Amino acid sequence: MVELSGAYMIEEIQANIQTGDALKARLVLDHLGAVDKKTQNRLLYELSRGDVAFTVPLLSHLVTAHPDLAATLPIIRETLISNLIAYPEILLRSLANPDIADKRVMIETAGELKFEEATPALIALLGRTQNTDTIKLIIENMGLIGDPESINTLTDYLYAADRELIIAAIHALGQIGTNTAMHRLAERMGTDNELDLIILGIFAEVQDQVSLEKLNDTLRSHYAHMRIYAKDELVRIGSKAVPVLIENLKEADSDLLIHTLNVLGEIGDDSAIMPIRSLLNTVPRNANVRFAAYEALALLPLRKGAYTLAAGLTDGEDHVCTAAARAIDRNFNEILAAGIKNMIRPQTDEARHIVKIIVNAQVDNIFLSLAGEDFFQELALIYLPHAHRDIRNHYIALLREKGWEDFAARISGEELESKARAKICAIDDSRMILNIYKATLHELGFDPVLFEFPAGALEWLAREKPLLVLTDLNMPEISGIELTKRIRALYPLEELPVIMVTTQSDVQDHEAAADAGVNSILIKPFNAESLRTAMGRYIKVP
Repeated sequence: MVELSGAYMIEEIQANIQTGDALKARLVLDHLGAVDKKTQNRLLYELSRGDVAFTVPLLSHLVTAHPDLAATLPIIRETLISNLIAYPEILLRSLANPDIADKRVMIETAGELKFEEATPALIALLGRTQNTDTIKLIIENMGLIGDPESINTLTDYLYAADRELIIAAIHALGQIGTNTAMHRLAERMGTDNELDLIILGIFAEVQDQVSLEKLNDTLRSHYAHMRIYAKDELVRIGSKAVPVLIENLKEADSDLLIHTLNVLGEIGDDSAIMPIRSLLNTVPRNANVRFAAYEALALLPLRKGAYTLAAGLTDGEDHVCTAAARAIDRNFNEILAAGIKNMIRPQTDEARHIVKIIVNAQVDNIFLSLAGEDFFQELALIYLPHAHRDIRNHYIALLREKGWEDFAARISGEELESKARAKICAIDDSRMILNIYKATLHELGFDPVLFEFPAGALEWLAREKPLLVLTDLNMPEISGIELTKRIRALYPLEELPVIMVTTQSDVQDHEAAADAGVNSILIKPFNAESLRTAMGRYIKVP
């Protein structure tokens, strides 16, 4: 062109369209930004009147070679996409057309349309493309299309050298969501914790049988953060996950049983009641399993057969007795009331122990059913005046509310300790364990500062320094290992002892805890004496 004029450009583009001369048409359009808005619109109008096979590559050229112009003239991109949608065969030809260097719009349109017929063309394009951004875009849009025929190709990218491509392939297979796709993702797990968490997130969304089983298998993981994530997602999934979880109760692995029972309790589906009771009937040797079973039953509605829970009050471990008491209180009835009265009426050592458990467990239904019995009051008053102030005040208020003024007066009439107690911080996501800490640490002569959520403990620890910290390992959001790392940012190892108190017996967890800055590990269940011994290594216990 000798001179740049709008009229000449319009005549030229009309002639190019007529003769099918794409090269000359492109030269005209490369000067589109140099003319006025009216001429631009006329040129684009003339172009839109041409054969779609002719205009699509030219519109694509404008979008990719002149992005600023395309941004000011959205009609360019709109017309291109409109043509691709209206003429799917042109979309397929454009994906294969070597003259269209940048096929991003075609790739994205195929994805938005979920155009399965484009899968072979996209797979072929992957084989010819070296650009990582384009490969990633193709993978992402193959996921949007969701064609199972792309699974094998996407699987290859699960093992790519580029991490972004691996993550894109994971999400794409997750969008396809077939059993085969989930199996391929499951096979990819085990070499990279970050990628494993992404895959677990996919399983949590898809929730097919393969996904549920893989989430369930993750309860066996050697990594605390993986187990915690799987537990949280299984709880979120809810009843749909229960059949898979129930199968775990046939296993002999104590750690797996404990994690499973925790999840079943939180889900709260009553179909888990009979399998949990069957497990308890075998009297598992591991006290932590027995504790977790009773803790789960305390969260479930036992419509019949609740009397069998009373056996837990005579367990050899206080933790288990406390959990059984909570389960009884949750499902209390007149048969249980009569049975417990018979258990404590003889006022034997076992009866005294049961009453101590009832007092410390704060089980209001059981307590009130016994409050009118002289033999119970006599045994309860051995412990109540010396119980933690929260426990004592709770029962005083409860008795007064129900009209038992004399009993309440005998509790509150005792002289309370006036000496200030040193503070011990305890963190556990089980409220039942926190209740046990409250009673046990008070019994040992300390002032327990308790936290259900690690974030709250960290805020408090930034302001105050206790004598010692006791923390659980498996907690949501912030694990005991991560909590310890953050504590060590506040206090060095020798300044503030941290004892991890856990059911977990995995060596890898223990090594990770030591690396994080834990001073020592105490395996649950604990009692006053085992806690005294563990703490006594670092502080003076009264």
